Amino acid sequence: MRQKFNVITSACVPLPIENVDTDQIIPARFLKATSKEGFGQNLFRDWRYDKEGRPISSFVLNDPAYSGAVILVAGRNFGSGSSREHAAWAIADYGFRVVISSFFADIHKQNELNNFVLPVQVSEDFLSEIFQSIHNNPNTQIKVDLPQQTVTNLATGHSEHFDINAYKKHCLLEGLDDIDFLVQNHEKTVAWEQQNRQLS
Repeated sequence: MRQKFNVITSACVPLPIENVDTDQIIPARFLKATSKEGFGQNLFRDWRYDKEGRPISSFVLNDPAYSGAVILVAGRNFGSGSSREHAAWAIADYGFRVVISSFFADIHKQNELNNFVLPVQVSEDFLSEIFQSIHNNPNTQIKVDLPQQTVTNLATGHSEHFDINAYKKHCLLEGLDDIDFLVQNHEKTVAWEQQNRQLS
């Protein structure tokens, strides 16, 4: 799951459904595992498969037209409901690297960042444009530039700027989790402690 971010250009999986909650992303019955691996196979489980475990052909993740896409485009208020981090595990383990929506639930947004998935919040109008472009052409490419904090619909050339916490941006660019960051800055931390101990 841990990969450095820079610029990602990919086709997209469209999920134009609002208020997708974490139980729909990964149903509660799959939360017993403690390892992050394997959750991707149950991403949107109850939408992807029927009660006998057969793929539902009408669901977008079962449509070969969108295979290989690493960007998920979702409706407003994505990741609402419980705070389960497993939802972000499932998204990352499936292979998505970016989720685009017009609004994210705060805790889920943080969980995505902690699992090296970039949540990109755009305007309602731009989200609608992206959905329309994908509807017109499933191969529509979206370019997400983390250094510049821009997302571009290559079908129209339109771009928007997105916000991200500076610390999380640094961690994504460098492929660091919180512990990695502390280890990387260990010498600076020790030097700061020694300096402040002398001043006290």
